[in-house]
Amino acid sequence: MSNPSLSTPPPCHVVITGGAGFLGVRLARSLLARGQLSLAGAAPALIARITLVDRAPPPDDLSADPRVAVVIGDLGEILAQKEAFAQVPSTQTAIVFHLAAAVSGECEADFDLGMRSNFAATLALLQACRALKTRPMVVFASSLAVFGDAPGQPLPPAIEDNTLPTPQSSYGIQKFMGEQLVADFTRKGFIQGRNVRLMTVSVRPGRPNGAASSFLSGMIREPLAGVRAVCPVAPQTPMALSSPARTIAGLIRAAEATDQEWGPRTGLNLPALTTTPGEMAAALERVAGAAATALIDWIPDPAIGNIVNTWPARIHSVRASGLGLLPEENFENIIRDYIRETPYAVSLPIR
Repeated sequence: MSNPSLSTPPPCHVVITGGAGFLGVRLARSLLARGQLSLAGAAPALIARITLVDRAPPPDDLSADPRVAVVIGDLGEILAQKEAFAQVPSTQTAIVFHLAAAVSGECEADFDLGMRSNFAATLALLQACRALKTRPMVVFASSLAVFGDAPGQPLPPAIEDNTLPTPQSSYGIQKFMGEQLVADFTRKGFIQGRNVRLMTVSVRPGRPNGAASSFLSGMIREPLAGVRAVCPVAPQTPMALSSPARTIAGLIRAAEATDQEWGPRTGLNLPALTTTPGEMAAALERVAGAAATALIDWIPDPAIGNIVNTWPARIHSVRASGLGLLPEENFENIIRDYIRETPYAVSLPIR
């Protein structure tokens, strides 16, 4: 008779940096609902604990869950004090979803903030993972901002899996440096690294943040709440977007893919829906009527435009498709999902 202990993987301990942010909270809730992970294609392992690391506390439902631990503070300081992994027993497999970052607009305005939050903290996190000596899984949330339309080196019509990153912002450069660190720590056998390039996520609930792309949620979220919003780029500007649900699915699939399924150490481009602010506004009008779109002010902002207009708008994600990851069919579906998930944030009548 076989010994079940030989075939049952040890429980896993999940660490989510940026765990109180929108994606961190959504990821934590998704993992708690699943209750298990099949790391790198292995047999499903019970999620014994999720540690959320952030500057702010998570929502009450997560804080109250007995499977959740919360560490509040600056990520660099937390890592220096060895708090992030303090509760990971040697009998548990560690997996880290590294979502914490200073966002694009902040990094362009404050170079030192970006280097500290996006480069130095990522390096410190990887060193902490290396020190575990258990080759933990690290899923690094990179960005489509690693691609940019550079002078003398324009982007191709569509980004392919092997397109050379040419970031044109401090944020994009810092994310690409993070990718290279993850790739080298993986090559050396210190971690199992998976670089995942996220698209702009829309629609995000809550308040605006400092990202240059924040308006792509605000121009939908605010009018639905009966509040005016500004779109700082031209209506015809093409954009690559992903829904919150498809983004979380991509992060989890990255952790569960086998090495053969995953492929090279280079970043995986998640699938994207290509649309424009004008098309987004038209979808909003179909959902909530002209009263909603009347609340959008089209006021150009050159600073935001200079960042956003360098980003790619068309992503051809063959690797992601091979993992079963697909873009949303249309933006109207994304709006209706947002309304269904956050009815408390909608004040206009919905069609």
